[in-house]
Amino acid sequence: MKVLQNMGGLRIFRRCMVIFLTLLLAWPMHWDRASAQEPAPRRNLLDMIFGGGRRYIDPPPPMREVAPRRQRQREQRPPRRNRAPAARASAPRPAPPPAPAKPEPVEKLENARSILVVGDFLAGGLGSELQTAFEQSPGVVVEERSNGSSGLVRQDYYNWPEQLPTALDEVKPALVVVMIGANDRQQMKTQGGQLDFPADDWFREYERRVREIGTIVTDRGIPLLWVGLPSFQSPSLMRDAVKLNGIYRAEMSKIGGEFVDIWDGFVDEEGKFVITGSDMNGQQARLRGSDGIGFTTAGKRKLAFYVEKYARRHLGEMASPELVELDASNLPELQILPPSPTAAVPVQPISLTDPELDGGSELLGAAPLPAPIVESPRDMLVKRGELPPAPTGRIDDYRRSEER
Repeated sequence: MKVLQNMGGLRIFRRCMVIFLTLLLAWPMHWDRASAQEPAPRRNLLDMIFGGGRRYIDPPPPMREVAPRRQRQREQRPPRRNRAPAARASAPRPAPPPAPAKPEPVEKLENARSILVVGDFLAGGLGSELQTAFEQSPGVVVEERSNGSSGLVRQDYYNWPEQLPTALDEVKPALVVVMIGANDRQQMKTQGGQLDFPADDWFREYERRVREIGTIVTDRGIPLLWVGLPSFQSPSLMRDAVKLNGIYRAEMSKIGGEFVDIWDGFVDEEGKFVITGSDMNGQQARLRGSDGIGFTTAGKRKLAFYVEKYARRHLGEMASPELVELDASNLPELQILPPSPTAAVPVQPISLTDPELDGGSELLGAAPLPAPIVESPRDMLVKRGELPPAPTGRIDDYRRSEER
């Protein structure tokens, strides 16, 4: 019984010690910096028997504030030096090529031949560009007498059969250029009444008026160039322009004028209207205005290029830029050549009836040819039937094979 009692007491004692040690180890021991410097208390017997661990725990290291990552990067960077802003060393840009200087118009000659351009607003642009085309030709003067809103229909507004003879008397042209008809698609008033467009009576009267204008020029013996209408953006206007061009062409063939066809210069390969196309130099450019009727500067220059070819053919050398008038002021100086240093040898005249005076009585070639020293291959073949040896290296040269 005593043994059992002793064993029971020992168990109780052990449980108590386990509880005590658990509470002892679980109790937090916090130390600040001041207390950490104090000497640790001495270890007792229980500490050495049960556990042998340290009763005092070193204080945790002091916590430091952690700055954000970007702030740390800025703090770690070396300080920048305050430098003056340096000018950017940029390579100098090449200067654009200078535009070609436009030559100044040359002074016209007193006897320069005149080109008279008449018609509507299309003729006005044609005349201005013809002046540019011939500004370097001293023998050609371009006179432009157009009326923008005129035509052959509204003679009550501007009567060309009455105004054209006056212009011919004033200018005295060597060539007349007519471009008209863009304003003529409207009602026509005649003595017999009003004719509506596009009735057959309207076209018959229009043919008569075209012939009347052309005859005023050709009856005076002046060459006439009638420029046709171009294509237009409006389908109906384009269709009527084709009809009017047929009238101009037919009437010019009757009265001796020339019809200048410009249609292909302002349409594409399929015959459709184009705003942008090839200019007179073959480069792509805008030729027509936004209204689909007028011309741009490039279009006017191309239009004048068609007429310029006909005009130069009629004017001949007067249209040449190199034409100058020679007078006493610009004649070249005459140069007198020095006498020959050698004395002239007197030669007796030879009579055609006395050939002996030249040293012989026979003409050249009358004497027989001298016999050849070396026999020719022809003579060898004809006389003896032999051929000369083949040249070295030719395919029929067998000398090498015979030597072997």
